[in-house]
Amino acid sequence: MTGIPSTPANSVHSNDAAEDGSRPVCSVIVPVYNHWGLVPELLECLHAQTFPQDFFEVLLVDNGSTNYDPLESLPTNVRILHCNTPGSYAARNAGIEAAAGDWLAFTDADCRPDSRWLEAMLDRAQQEGISALLAGAVEMYTDSERPNAYEIYDLIRGIPQAHYVRRGYAATANLLVSRTVLEELGGFDATRYSGGDADFCRRAVMQGHPLRYVSEAVVYHPARQSWGEVVSKARRIKGGQLASGPFHSKIYWLVRTICPPLTLYFRIISSSCFSVRYRFCGVVIQTRIWWAELGEAAWLMLSRRKRVQR
Repeated sequence: MTGIPSTPANSVHSNDAAEDGSRPVCSVIVPVYNHWGLVPELLECLHAQTFPQDFFEVLLVDNGSTNYDPLESLPTNVRILHCNTPGSYAARNAGIEAAAGDWLAFTDADCRPDSRWLEAMLDRAQQEGISALLAGAVEMYTDSERPNAYEIYDLIRGIPQAHYVRRGYAATANLLVSRTVLEELGGFDATRYSGGDADFCRRAVMQGHPLRYVSEAVVYHPARQSWGEVVSKARRIKGGQLASGPFHSKIYWLVRTICPPLTLYFRIISSSCFSVRYRFCGVVIQTRIWWAELGEAAWLMLSRRKRVQR
């Protein structure tokens, strides 16, 4: 079931935005589950935006963290909300409900927006109009001088936003949508733990809203460093594919899961900007992920319930 909550599912922790009665142009919505240690660096990136601070607010939506540890002092344009319904899409809907801006920008706690992120997004929004969905670039990075196999895999596969947009969807790691479109479509499907961004974008495109790629609006995402991080993402995505949506979609993704990921192997092998060693690592990790996905598919079919992974 989709839908922005009809009654607020949040409580405000800090300063109210726009106390003088003015409304921000844009609201940046960030779901946070146990990643409060990453929030200070995210806020530094948002404070460095070339878009004026008075023109946007930041809504950090705590999604029932077990180690809730927010900053004691927050910038005046930052608020903390609470959403106890599990899942980042439920948290995003709570942020939408509380947002004051006419444009809503989505990113994640572990992302690092470029200083021109909001300016580039809103400049493009002015050109495209309120009907369009805008998806910015997501560039993977690592601080390691010698990345391990999992970092290498994530650097190669990452979040290929331009590819996603060509296929009619985008990741909420870097997405801008007008309030008008969000209200028309009822927000994200709060029952999903993964794939809610793709579902929302596809519904929007079906309703005639164009989806545009904005290459100059960049957020940076750290490469995952361990098998646990990589496989957790893979299982979460597989759960979204096999446990949500219409029956024909579930059958499609089940068949895709059973078949070897030859298309992904080809993309990894043909990534000419990476060395042969990196590509070999990518293929090995992709194979391990396929085996894990087969196990997840079997678990979902036998248990007939979703696994909560955030």
